[in-house]
Amino acid sequence: MWGDKKKLTLLVLSVWLAIVVIFMALANILNVEILFVLWLIGILVIIELIDSPYLSTSYIKNLKIVISAGVGVFGLIVAFKVLEIISR
Repeated sequence: MWGDKKKLTLLVLSVWLAIVVIFMALANILNVEILFVLWLIGILVIIELIDSPYLSTSYIKNLKIVISAGVGVFGLIVAFKVLEIISR
């Protein structure tokens, strides 16, 4: 059963990123920062939906570590954008 959730997580995240990339290409806006933020939102939603409060598997723990690093990078992106706005 846990293998099914792992595959489903990968499939849903891949579909989410494909949709994001398609819409970004259609809008002619190819920005890595926007892609990263939308990836982070997608993985946060997926983990919230598949995580069980009673069981904790190793791949969920690993994904939470990746999410923690992603939130740190998101903080850096926000800090650089604020500095860019202030310097104008």
